[in-house]
Amino acid sequence: MSTPEPSGLLALCEPLLAPIASLKGIGPRHAGLLRKVAGGGRIIDLLFTMPDHVIDRRATMPLSEARTRLAPGGILTLDVEILGIERPKRDRQPFRVRASDGSDELDIVFFHAYLLRDVHVGDRLAISGKLEHYGLSLSMPHPDFMLPLDRRHEIPALEPVWPLTAGLFPSTMRKAMNAALSRLPVDLPEWLDPALLKVHHWPGFVGALRDVHAPVLTGDAKWEEQFARARARLAFDELLADQLCLGIARARARTREGRKLVGDGSLRREALRRFGHEPTGAQKRAFTEIAADLEAACPMTRLLQGDVGAGKTLVATLAMLQAVEAGTQAALMAPTEILARQHFETLSRLCPVPCVFLSGSIKGRARREALEAISSGAAPIVIGTHALFQDKVVFHDLGVAVIDEQHRFGVEQRMKLGHKGRATDVLVMTATPIPRTLLLTQWGELQVSRLDEKPPGRLPIATSVHALSSLDDIIAGIRRSLARGTQVYWVCPLVEESEALDLAAAEARWADLAERFSEPVGLAHGKQDIVQRQAALDAFRRGETRLLVATTVIEVGVDVPDASIMVIEHAERFGLAQLHQLRGRVGRGSARSFCLLLYDEASGLGARSRLGLLRETEDGFRIADEDFRHRGGGDLAGSRQSGLPGFRLATGFPSDRLIHAAWQESARRLSSDTGLAAASNASLHVLLHLFDRDTPERILTSG
Repeated sequence: MSTPEPSGLLALCEPLLAPIASLKGIGPRHAGLLRKVAGGGRIIDLLFTMPDHVIDRRATMPLSEARTRLAPGGILTLDVEILGIERPKRDRQPFRVRASDGSDELDIVFFHAYLLRDVHVGDRLAISGKLEHYGLSLSMPHPDFMLPLDRRHEIPALEPVWPLTAGLFPSTMRKAMNAALSRLPVDLPEWLDPALLKVHHWPGFVGALRDVHAPVLTGDAKWEEQFARARARLAFDELLADQLCLGIARARARTREGRKLVGDGSLRREALRRFGHEPTGAQKRAFTEIAADLEAACPMTRLLQGDVGAGKTLVATLAMLQAVEAGTQAALMAPTEILARQHFETLSRLCPVPCVFLSGSIKGRARREALEAISSGAAPIVIGTHALFQDKVVFHDLGVAVIDEQHRFGVEQRMKLGHKGRATDVLVMTATPIPRTLLLTQWGELQVSRLDEKPPGRLPIATSVHALSSLDDIIAGIRRSLARGTQVYWVCPLVEESEALDLAAAEARWADLAERFSEPVGLAHGKQDIVQRQAALDAFRRGETRLLVATTVIEVGVDVPDASIMVIEHAERFGLAQLHQLRGRVGRGSARSFCLLLYDEASGLGARSRLGLLRETEDGFRIADEDFRHRGGGDLAGSRQSGLPGFRLATGFPSDRLIHAAWQESARRLSSDTGLAAASNASLHVLLHLFDRDTPERILTSG
């Protein structure tokens, strides 16, 4: 029997791509609420909404046994007879329904009268909920289920609990999910290798969805094991779809028409002479890889990741100069004007060709002259902020685009800069160490160069962990350091006081330290006017202030070699990777540097033990991997630091090993069939279609 064409197989997906509103018993209002929870309006979006947990309602022992066998708060399901109904004597007191199962009695407690409208003395009911112990009394506040005995079968033995939103009740969610499960096609092809399924004891795709949303006991297997295997199967499917999409994108990128940027090396040799130091082995290796990409016939899409102080700027400079040697222009875009100006100063010193700066603050004649130099080609190298990809900026011939701290830009912004030229080569850089797991997912379409060495002569940063209760001792030590001429950063996690979070705000800490010290104390945070913030940073850079209180605005682009002490308050509130990035603001000069991590004693042992890793190592890549294992990848910029970005079924699931397995499986399937055109791979088109990964073009970094 021949395998159907992919187009025929895709027709099997149509019932799952229908609107949620098409489900039986789901009206427009509930469909809108379900869409909000599911993150999409299709039935497949609802089925991909994983339950937060599962309630086990199989405990059905008599009340007399539950007194001793069931822990307080445990779930109990039983049949009872209503003995009496006690109405509250005062407002805000509950209704109490006295009930008995024949072995003992309990109070069923309600706070809303409408829940009792169909309950009468003498009724026999099936109830299920948390059994609470109050001295010798038993009670069940607000049972989850309370039904006539002839409807007892409606109480699920295992009840998935899905996320909800205002106006959406568990019963409606359960009804919608059961209706969605009834739409699952029974003839969907299996896209996973039978050997893979056997090794992991995974069910089929349809079976996995049923095991997650309507778990039942089969054979001797424990439902927890069935549920875990089903979740793993679905997470693997999502990760495999992503890896296949990335693999196809990479293959198509290699076939796109580009141009060879081959230079004579003269500008690069002069830049290295001006640099005055021998590049590290990692820098040489990274630039060799980038130079080969530039000389190739297809456009480059490469990620250069280097730990703090590893020397990415030199590597980027050499790449840009190779483009200029080949007769084209090069541009470097940074997320902030502070960082862009720092790059402009560095490149102006290293490059033997003119450099032009452009940002939103450049106005009038200076802006017109910059735009003219860019469009005429008189500016071989251009450095700026997001202003570079605006429509009025026209390049004469952009050969290489470098994007620094690229995670602070959207993919669309990155693509806009790449589209400013013809088959532009794109190099993206980040000083935020990226876990290996994320390199295989959200960065998977890029080739990767890694700078894992620091320039010789850099002294290690002594990192220590201190309780906030030792604050007075810390301040005394800072006073002694300031007296010796040391410059100090003091980092706070918030700008304003918050009653919900008992954290020291930057402004409050600044006022406190300004009162304690006789010399000026600087303040820089994200809610300041940009001119005021820049003035504070410039004063610190020039040494006019030697103590700067700041938020994470100093994380990127602030280079003060004389600053050798950093205090980070409430360090337990930061991710490890972000703490490492902040720590990199010191240790840039010849003096020995120190980083003091202050933690709240109430934060718990877990938070404190996490900080211990920073005492052990300055290897940002190890720190990033460890942070990902503990917290998930989240937002690399630090604002959201949990979860696996861009995923639904793999998020909140221990997916590290699964990602590597999906990467290996994808590589195997694509090794001899880069377009999945073979009949043996036809079923994978169903996988890609269901997970919205059948358009690899959307993830390419340039056109």
